[in-house]
Amino acid sequence: MNKAEDEKQGDGGRFKGTTFQDLLDQETVEVPEFLRLQSNPPMGDEDLSVDRYISQDFFDLEKDRMWPKVWQMVCREEDIAEPGDHHVYNIIDNSVIITRTPSHAIRGFINSCLHRGRCLRDESGTVTEFRCPFHGATWDLDGQFQGIPCQWDFDHLADRDMALPEVKTATWGGFVFINFDPDCEPLESYMGVMPEHFSRYPLEKYFKGVHVQRVMQCNWKVGAEAFMESWHTLETHQQILTFTGDENSQYDTFGDNVSRSVTPMAVHSPHLENISDEAIIRDILKLSGRMALDSDEGVEMPEGISARRYVADMNREMFEEASGEDLSDATMAELEDAILYSLFPNFQVWVGYNGNIVYRFLPNGDDPHSCIFDVMILLRYPEGGERPDPAECVVIPEDQPFSSVAELGALGPVFDQDDANLPAVQRGMKASKKGTVSLASYQESRIRHLHATLDNYIKS
Repeated sequence: MNKAEDEKQGDGGRFKGTTFQDLLDQETVEVPEFLRLQSNPPMGDEDLSVDRYISQDFFDLEKDRMWPKVWQMVCREEDIAEPGDHHVYNIIDNSVIITRTPSHAIRGFINSCLHRGRCLRDESGTVTEFRCPFHGATWDLDGQFQGIPCQWDFDHLADRDMALPEVKTATWGGFVFINFDPDCEPLESYMGVMPEHFSRYPLEKYFKGVHVQRVMQCNWKVGAEAFMESWHTLETHQQILTFTGDENSQYDTFGDNVSRSVTPMAVHSPHLENISDEAIIRDILKLSGRMALDSDEGVEMPEGISARRYVADMNREMFEEASGEDLSDATMAELEDAILYSLFPNFQVWVGYNGNIVYRFLPNGDDPHSCIFDVMILLRYPEGGERPDPAECVVIPEDQPFSSVAELGALGPVFDQDDANLPAVQRGMKASKKGTVSLASYQESRIRHLHATLDNYIKS
């Protein structure tokens, strides 16, 4: 078959060989409607200026016009499970204390003493009150002012409202979100299709099994965009091509705030030929980091079954054991494929029944040339059983690789490969004489979607 015959026209792009939708046709159970959706309206092919990544002026526009207006994920509910538990969230010049109150409500208070402005909390933890380390001004867990030493010297404050200023808070899937805008739309409507598309995966019942954080020497968007397309696999992650349908990936956008990529697994890349099912099984178990096993030792494939079916059935058995849930109606796609959703601006989470990866890229203070990368892995525990304690955040020094964290398993070396690119992207854009970046029409459409939504804020 020649190249022209081997390509299939997709919605907004071209696919080589078998598409994700073709793979769904091979399912033996009912396919959820959200997997059948294809939504990729044309978004133009104009270049993007590198100033969007390297300019302090552009960064300041984001700081002033975008970050104060968007819903942003700050932590997991399980991170602040009991009254007094709190998480300190810093975003550029803003700092918020997200706490569990005595009534078990979740509230977000501006992390600034109303006396001299010192941060009330320097780090996350557990307290019975918020007491300023500078002079001792104190607030209870509901943000109500309790007093200050030498109260006699503050009679002029007696009639003032000294409650801690708050931000909007909301939860979804066990995640806590905040918004600095008091007039913002509700989180549920901001998320668009995501709650419906995740209805089969009760993420609030999962627990945080891994949490790793590291500073990356690139703009926060450079980092986030690295996880919005799969075709860099061909050059950057060559070791996973034997079981990753990189060029077969489907890309969708839904409204202003949501996009997704769907990359088939347990099928080889269209760039390779003559890859046996045995080779696919061997490599996916060793190198994926998301399968039921991390080794092919002792694994023998029965005849007459594809690698895709074999891996799905293996994962189904393990995921059922982990959750106590009957997954007989789960598709192969849900059990093994890389189905990644993004919520503008920086929250990314995988669909699935176990081992859901979460990414977040935050600006690193006021620096447009570095960011903070968080990766979490959500795991299951038996229904009705005691929730395991959430993993502590492991902060990796910049001079150490992701692969130094054993809990990441096979994902660590993959992140190290990405980390080899991202600082070089930042340096290269600074050096660029072209002054722009050019995006693929289809495979990088999610990146263009992110910038279109960003423009809605910074141009308003």
